[in-house]
Amino acid sequence: MTTKTRTIRTNAIRTAVVTAAVTGLTLASLATATATAAGPAPKFLSAGQMPAASTPWVADAVQQGLPEYGSVCTEGVAPAAGTSYRDFRTDLDTNGRQTTTVAATEAKAKALATKLKQRIAGCLDRLAVEYPGTIGEAFYHGGIAVEEGADVYNVDTSHPEIGTADAHLISVGRDGRTVTVLEVGHLGWTLSEEVGPFRNSTRTAVAKLY
Repeated sequence: MTTKTRTIRTNAIRTAVVTAAVTGLTLASLATATATAAGPAPKFLSAGQMPAASTPWVADAVQQGLPEYGSVCTEGVAPAAGTSYRDFRTDLDTNGRQTTTVAATEAKAKALATKLKQRIAGCLDRLAVEYPGTIGEAFYHGGIAVEEGADVYNVDTSHPEIGTADAHLISVGRDGRTVTVLEVGHLGWTLSEEVGPFRNSTRTAVAKLY
């Protein structure tokens, strides 16, 4: 069941998408050694597994580490070590990102997932302090029974005076010691009609990890 968590004043911020390349023999060797020691690398969604959009999704290559520009509600939570991400985009102001972190232990993965969900739940409060003057709403759309579970949220922001609006769907899921965050954002006041397809993509993302 969808639960409305809060309606407060906040600011419209769009998730920045940046693609970085990792090259070089030394880095490649290090990545291979790390993957071998840690086990198989987690798998990511393909463009065709993202929730349907008005134009087709394009998926960038999976990158190691954290993106240069973090996401509005979850930036600064996941460590660079053990983290990788894939950015997605369409032709019509819609972007997405899947970020996956392999923790040292299952207990640490569980703690990371909890902290991520807390950060999402408190996202509007933080934005209200830093960017006052606009309106926003946050909703919790319930859990998904897949592996160790996943939870789905959305955060909508708008600035009536300048006529901008942004909407984000965000989910956090875990499989053992691996945590994955899926996000979709676009211009527009709400993504509530897209929750069902987003839940399906979240379920696939968690189930596909291994």
